[in-house]
Amino acid sequence: MTATAERHPELRAALRDLSKRFPDEYFRKVDEARGYPEEFVDALTEAGWLAVMIPEEYGGAGLGLAEASVVMEEVNRCGGNAGACHGQMYNMGTLLRHGSLEQKRRYLPGIASGKLRLQSMGVTEPTTGTDTTQLKTTALRKGDRYVVNGQKVWISRVQHSDLMILLARTTPLADVKRKSEGMSIFIVDLHQAIGKGLTVRPIRNMVNHETNELFFENLEIPTENLIGEEGKGFKYILDGLNAERTLIAAECIGDARWFVARSAAYARERRVFDRPIGQNQGVQFPIAGNHIETEAADLMRWRACELFDAKQPCGAEANMAKYLAAKASFEAANVAIQTHGGFGFACEYDVERKFRETRLYQVAPISTNLILSYVAEHVLGLPRSF
Repeated sequence: MTATAERHPELRAALRDLSKRFPDEYFRKVDEARGYPEEFVDALTEAGWLAVMIPEEYGGAGLGLAEASVVMEEVNRCGGNAGACHGQMYNMGTLLRHGSLEQKRRYLPGIASGKLRLQSMGVTEPTTGTDTTQLKTTALRKGDRYVVNGQKVWISRVQHSDLMILLARTTPLADVKRKSEGMSIFIVDLHQAIGKGLTVRPIRNMVNHETNELFFENLEIPTENLIGEEGKGFKYILDGLNAERTLIAAECIGDARWFVARSAAYARERRVFDRPIGQNQGVQFPIAGNHIETEAADLMRWRACELFDAKQPCGAEANMAKYLAAKASFEAANVAIQTHGGFGFACEYDVERKFRETRLYQVAPISTNLILSYVAEHVLGLPRSF
């Protein structure tokens, strides 16, 4: 299949070589067992791909979000699921831009080498959802410690991570001038926290995506684990969220390209009524449309990366990239199932697995409706709808 010119071809070639060691059968077995692709994540780590954004002085590659997005895209494009390891990429934004020099020296070398995993971000709560400023989890300072109480939900990869970025309210909402003030960011050492104030309860879900409910009961965190200034955590977390949405967009682009490639290949090979089904416009036009929409979403992905790496505001672009890419991948997934017919539901073809995986991104990490409301209010100047 003829492809448009791709950026970072050397990175892509290396990632595809690595991915050949982990074919469809590998990810199918992991999915069936509801397991974690430990060997695959280890291989990515050992090759340095999960440390691309970490500065060279700490053992990383010193590259930007653009290169990180290529890593995530290629994982999904080669048939994997970057959801197992993408947290480390977007959590980097908060630590790299707002962590102290001492924190970077303490954590980044271990993360770059694979001795530490920073795969988890604790933001979402069951009663507030994406209305982050209303979060109820509190962190009250007592001497050289913060004491944390509250609850989080849909927090992924806690059981396969050493560190977690946590957002909690350090000043009551009633005592701040703006509701986005009074929240702070912490690094939580999960080995010290679990069973000592932090309880983790897994949530079984449609996708093999390890995610959990977290319960905090007088969990103590050292004050040196505070990132940046107390009360400015919401501002800091936005760097992580913009990176997260842009990387998810890249993953969805990888998914969409996987679906388009599989659909086109099957449509060329499958013969019905003495002709390939891909000769029928009813089959080929939807696949062609998927390709066009994917390429358009890709352009917005690069725009968001460009702004993020230049440390320019990129909230609108990150949201729009995620919206367009998630839409393209979900539509491509639907077309892939339709093109394969009954075989689209057969596990051995992997379409149903990838369908479930990409369906998640209509909802997470932010729903399509909230992206539309963001663009309506912040880009178009329309009244806030909620």
